[in-house]
Amino acid sequence: MSPMKESLLWAAVCACWAGPAVAQTDAELQRARQQMVTDFIEQEGVRDRRVLEAMRTVPRHEFVPRPLRAQAYWDAALAIGHGQTISPPFVVAYMTETIDPRPEDRVLEIGTGSGYQAAILSGLAKEVYTIEIVEPLGRAAERRLKQLRYDNVHVKVGDGYQGWPEHAPFDKIIVTCSPESVPTPLVEQLKDGGRMIIPLGERYQQTFYLFEKRGGELVEQKLIPTLFVPMTGISEAERQVKPDPARPELVNGGFELDENQDGRADNWHYQRQASLETDDAPQGRQYVCFDNDERGRLAQLLQGMALDGRQVRSVEVSVQVKYERLASGPSPLEKPALVLTFYDDTRRVIGNAFIGPWEGRSDWRQVSKQFDVPAKAREAILRIGLNGGTGRLCVDDVRLVPRR
Repeated sequence: MSPMKESLLWAAVCACWAGPAVAQTDAELQRARQQMVTDFIEQEGVRDRRVLEAMRTVPRHEFVPRPLRAQAYWDAALAIGHGQTISPPFVVAYMTETIDPRPEDRVLEIGTGSGYQAAILSGLAKEVYTIEIVEPLGRAAERRLKQLRYDNVHVKVGDGYQGWPEHAPFDKIIVTCSPESVPTPLVEQLKDGGRMIIPLGERYQQTFYLFEKRGGELVEQKLIPTLFVPMTGISEAERQVKPDPARPELVNGGFELDENQDGRADNWHYQRQASLETDDAPQGRQYVCFDNDERGRLAQLLQGMALDGRQVRSVEVSVQVKYERLASGPSPLEKPALVLTFYDDTRRVIGNAFIGPWEGRSDWRQVSKQFDVPAKAREAILRIGLNGGTGRLCVDDVRLVPRR
């Protein structure tokens, strides 16, 4: 197994882990990019050849901060400053494939960030218009895109809620931050027959929606759960539901909800090799199982929450598990486990807590543990999975109880 593939395993949990360094020569970065597409984009279901070629071509390492370049080809969100992140490569590919940009299209992106999504769209559409509300990020992305010769990308600093009416209507709109509901100006600026993909919902409970405009009306399709930074500006001022960081909670910890009937548990994000099962559930009707026979391949799901370490001193986490044939990989991180990761107000990782690792075989049993919460914590992500290990792991009735 390559060093890069080993280091990918817990990227979503601990982006601060140095891990085996990814070599920085052009040839080695190119190989890392090809492997990223093969292992984490094609393998997870993206099929559009044009999208795959764009993901193989655009140098993601140019769009992440220099200290994080060794992590550029991990399938993980990475901090880019100002409390913002660059989306995981799979998410970028998934969103791009879903709106199906054509060579003659004019595309509007809300949330420029580092400029990576706009660069991917650049080779797939005629013109790309992208808006960033954080001025330093927008200016830096504009310079970066010009230096890299993405000449059909146009950057504006402003509130994406308002769209870019001077260049409307748009054939496609892609929103890379999450409002509570669809901004009316974006609906008005979408061409009839056009498509828009947008993550909607509460701060830590969002779902991708695909909207198609037909006869002036939006026709919606609910897609998969996701987790994005919130849309700020007007959108944040209008938000009705805000999480209470003094009362963190898990949603659908019993995996009973599956409104789309697609075999995916609602409210859990970035699911990999996870399936809902109903045979002999220890609690309720359903539970989730992970199956993996390939060392290093992700098998996981996760959920984020607001968690203020000034108000919550500790949390008790419990889960019911059963497993068979569990084996760890060669890396110390390749172990089946539950992981709770804490982040500060800049979304920097400041600590990890673990239940596990698990090995071998076990019938259903409940395990629990109490963890201290760092005083600087402002949010957390709970992740369960094989983490690059192999075998079959089933989990149910995941609970998190804050101790104030």
